[in-house]
Amino acid sequence: MAIVDLIMPKLGESIMEATILKWHKQPGDAVKMDETVLDIATDKVDSEVPSTAAGVIDAILFNVNDVVPIGAAIARIRTADADAPVANPVVVTPVAQAVQAPAQEAVVVETIQTAKPANGGSTNRFYSPLVLNIAASEGVSMAELEAIPGTGNESRVTKKDILQYVSTRKAGGAKSIPGGQRDPMVIPIAKVQPDTSGTNTTANAITTYTGNVEVIEMDRMRKLIADHMVRSKHTSPHVTSFTEADVTNLVMWRDKVKKDFEKRESTKITFTPLFIEAIVRCIKKFPLINCSLDGDKIIVKKDINIGMATALPSGNLIVPVIKNADQLNLVGLARQVNSLADNARNGKLKADDTTGGTFTLTNVGTFGSLMGTPIINQPQVAILAVGAIKKRPVVIETPHGDSIAIRHMMYLSMSYDHRIVDGSLGATFLTAVAKELEHFNGEREY
Repeated sequence: MAIVDLIMPKLGESIMEATILKWHKQPGDAVKMDETVLDIATDKVDSEVPSTAAGVIDAILFNVNDVVPIGAAIARIRTADADAPVANPVVVTPVAQAVQAPAQEAVVVETIQTAKPANGGSTNRFYSPLVLNIAASEGVSMAELEAIPGTGNESRVTKKDILQYVSTRKAGGAKSIPGGQRDPMVIPIAKVQPDTSGTNTTANAITTYTGNVEVIEMDRMRKLIADHMVRSKHTSPHVTSFTEADVTNLVMWRDKVKKDFEKRESTKITFTPLFIEAIVRCIKKFPLINCSLDGDKIIVKKDINIGMATALPSGNLIVPVIKNADQLNLVGLARQVNSLADNARNGKLKADDTTGGTFTLTNVGTFGSLMGTPIINQPQVAILAVGAIKKRPVVIETPHGDSIAIRHMMYLSMSYDHRIVDGSLGATFLTAVAKELEHFNGEREY
């Protein structure tokens, strides 16, 4: 007999924790190698966790809705193989942890036991590595951390709680404890009394509704989307530029080759890979569009990873990423676009499929919109929206005079972070994409 720990797997370079959605196995249940044991969720995507050994579930270490750090043991499997390797459980204990700071200096996160309750006992409050990292980077002492009311399971402090506290403290609404109170001591914590004056609109949640209404609770993904959108608006000063493009050559070329393309390549040719191809060419000309901001440092990305906003059957939105799009030809782009879109709609995306994006394309024209003002997908600095392609009479300028013709026209809009991308760069890049589409070679091979 041997006991093997099932570890919360690494789900992407920026993902530090995951939430348990559902256990498919319970203690005493038999499990095969690679059989699904539980479902988990991150702020990017839902995933299944397969068993790393064959045997019987000996213990489940976390409950549904618990937030678990990456690398922690989440279950134990009893195997019949005496030679099976026994993994040491990764237990998150209240001890000091060293976190690597951007300047490669070790920042020591204080012990959870630093602040003690007034009764002298230990709080034994759990903090995820992500919350501890944020606390360390923002200078939040453990005494302050203990005083933050948690909205998570068993009153745990979530990422949203710590960010809200930091925001309130910076605005002067919360006072930090002098010196961080690094020595163990009793910290008197005043209870917050509810505001009955009616002036605190944040604390007074709406509990009654008039008229004929239906109250629908947001699902988990919609809550995450809402949080991301608000955070993006708070982070980046958004500016949106608009232009239009005559995409007649592109439309006619696609109509001409789409049947042969699908027959030959076993995949469809949509407009999306054609748009991505034009975007990639322009990013090479204007690399500052393909960057992110870290404090006062501009991080220019050499990899061109294009995210494409995809609507799910639930109505929610997810952004799978085409990695190294500049290294793919049109056929490769079409395969990637179709594969990621299908996986997104069928719930088969992997966590890595939604990470690492450097620029995002959203096609608002899919739903009939002529144009849109998209919100930047953090930590990127720009997002481009393409509208519906419509036939319109336009003026055609030629060396022999002007004429009016029916053309396929499309509006493009791009929102960009005005801290980094000024109006001239944003408008120039957007115009360059429009020109790429207008000058599409209708005689090209795919």
